[in-house]
Amino acid sequence: MNEVRVLSPTAILGYGYPMDSFNRGLGRDPHVLAVDAGSTDPGPYYLGSGKPFTSAAAVKRDLRPMLCAARERQIPLLVGSSGGAGAAPHLDWLRQIILELYREEGFKLRTAGISADVSQDAVKEACVQGRIQPCGPVSPLTQGDIESSFHIVAQMGTEPFLRALDQGFQVILAGRAYDPAAFAAVPIQRGFDPGLALHMGKILECAAIAAEPGSGSDCMLGTIGSSAFVLEALSEERTCTGRSVAAHTLYEKSDPYVLPGPGGALNLKATQFRPLSEGRVEVTGTRFQPDDTYRVKLEAAARIGYRTVSIAGVRDPMMIERLDEILNAVRDYVGSQMENACAYSLLFHCYGKNGVMGGREPVSTAGHEIGLVIEAVADTQEDAANVCALARSTLLHYGYPGRVSTAGNLAFPYSPSDFDAGEVYRFSIHHLMTVDDPNGLFPVVWEVDSH
Repeated sequence: MNEVRVLSPTAILGYGYPMDSFNRGLGRDPHVLAVDAGSTDPGPYYLGSGKPFTSAAAVKRDLRPMLCAARERQIPLLVGSSGGAGAAPHLDWLRQIILELYREEGFKLRTAGISADVSQDAVKEACVQGRIQPCGPVSPLTQGDIESSFHIVAQMGTEPFLRALDQGFQVILAGRAYDPAAFAAVPIQRGFDPGLALHMGKILECAAIAAEPGSGSDCMLGTIGSSAFVLEALSEERTCTGRSVAAHTLYEKSDPYVLPGPGGALNLKATQFRPLSEGRVEVTGTRFQPDDTYRVKLEAAARIGYRTVSIAGVRDPMMIERLDEILNAVRDYVGSQMENACAYSLLFHCYGKNGVMGGREPVSTAGHEIGLVIEAVADTQEDAANVCALARSTLLHYGYPGRVSTAGNLAFPYSPSDFDAGEVYRFSIHHLMTVDDPNGLFPVVWEVDSH
């Protein structure tokens, strides 16, 4: 085989995709369908709670044409980071959707579920043995971090996908996975260069985001050969350019030349991006450099409390001019009233002033109106609601020099004004763990027979 064609329907399973683009991709006779289903981008809540960040209806809608195409064409369908965060409840959630589709369509495909969960005991043992180190600017892992963590997962590389492919599974649903792994597995299985395959997967995992104009809800095709891979958008409204593909290569990376992943890193120092006809881009020169030891990234989240928020608008220019002073005074008053009542944190997010960048905001002049989010976090939902209500009511009637209206300082778009947002999590583990076997942490935990 002189090339492998990989069809990526959408950036995240559940984001949707145009059937015209998908059918155009099927017309190119792909050898594999692959799709990413998760990320840490939405924050720690989904990993900690075990809940998906896409809806079951949207995922079912996206999967149905993929499963039908995989069956009709007898090609594999690979899914990475099932259910959003890739922990056991997410993998089981996706399994139930797959089983519903099989019942409705009247067929089954031989399907595997690959777990990415790691027990607290295994992480503790690795920590004692010195096999865990921080990933980036985080503190060394402690026993307390491990014990407070929900759903510890490891980010699998291509090896568990390759093992499942070699065992004859046609549909592979993986827990937490390195984003390019699902896309690179079949090309690597068929003997193509791992550096090129992983780099192609790095682009395909976000589908048409790497096109112009970019979209996470549209299809992309990657074709890998002996010394290059070629990318092309599958919508007539989009095109790949050297700039768009090169820019997406740097997406979420701190080093433009070395992109680390499980077991090694992509070296891009010799990489070249060459535009071809019909909106395609050829990429050459990327190499995979194996590490001396195989390491995987561990991820986990710990619960820190419960959140209540209130949203309001501020339009008075006198209040906006003194807003920092007023918010500090409200914060002090709430502190005096809640002293010894409960532990809490109280935050004000001032959109139109520095709501996005906070203290790093380079523009010192505030806008003519402010969107204000009052956020309280405490050990219980009741305490969070009490703190938020006190801050909101105090700010609503707070007197300041130059105030004209006494009816209230805040404009509320909703009634009730306060919203209980439920559990709050933080990322508690973001570390690298050295392993002896790239497959050791990632067993096939369930399977569906095609008969």
